Amino acid sequence: MHKPIRKVAVLGAGVMGSGIAAHLANAGVPSLLLDIVPKFTPEDEKAGLKPEDRAFRNKLALQGLENIKKSKPALIYSQRFLPLIEVGNFEDDWARLSECDWIVEAVVERLDIKQQLFARVEQVWRPGVIVSSNTSGLPIRKMVEGRSPEFRKHFLVTHFFNPVRYMRLLEIVAGEDTDPEVVRTMADFGRFRLGKGIVYGKDTPNFVGNRIGVYALMATLHAMIEMDYQVDEVDAITGPAMGHPKSASFGTVDLVGLDTTMAVAEVMFEEFREPRYAPPPLLKRMVMAGRLGRKSGRGFYDYSNGSTAR
Repeated sequence: MHKPIRKVAVLGAGVMGSGIAAHLANAGVPSLLLDIVPKFTPEDEKAGLKPEDRAFRNKLALQGLENIKKSKPALIYSQRFLPLIEVGNFEDDWARLSECDWIVEAVVERLDIKQQLFARVEQVWRPGVIVSSNTSGLPIRKMVEGRSPEFRKHFLVTHFFNPVRYMRLLEIVAGEDTDPEVVRTMADFGRFRLGKGIVYGKDTPNFVGNRIGVYALMATLHAMIEMDYQVDEVDAITGPAMGHPKSASFGTVDLVGLDTTMAVAEVMFEEFREPRYAPPPLLKRMVMAGRLGRKSGRGFYDYSNGSTAR
């Protein structure tokens, strides 16, 4: 029997990391939400901050906590649960990972950054602690290259979907070296503590959910361009009319993030060279322009001032 999970470290305070921390709080599980120390800017100086101030050094994690407070729909059951989320940063609080029973990574979807992060994690890792990645499709065998056999034994993928509170699916993917007891522990924790429905995937590109979903989204986007449809016309077809959520196709992409969607599609295209997986130039231009969806205020729809106009 594996050790119970009583405290969790969440690495990365962006959309997914803050969502995971919020849902852990919903389940009464305390977490340590960490992110990088940002670069000090003139704006920080104008705000009266100094490079050594904790308020500055924890800036990104504090922003993640603020996003939890303001999220609509609400990510957290009650504001009373917020004290269960403690914020920090990758420099000052890194050694505190040893306090936790599960360390879950939710940083940018880049293999090199994840590899560097897990190398750092192992330096303070306490044997027996479960380590997982929230990657939507990067190979486990590549993420744990250079890690010790014992570390790889306790490593797996726990892929939550956005928004974490409302999306019931949790994909669990074991690597070649993952201890089956670790898989059972995380499945039980996800099912009975977090209320998730568990789907087991294999260590193949984009696992299960994104392998199906991204194909559908890319096919829809290509068809829209080829047939000269408008975004709202497509969403009128692919939403509730088809038994799908009202976010339909492009509202869903905005929720997930255009950059994340493009990254997942590129992984699939590189693996299979299937043209329908290739992100079209329109998507690439939008990402380069910073139109990343809800998190940037604009994507396929405009969310400024709380609106959802095209």
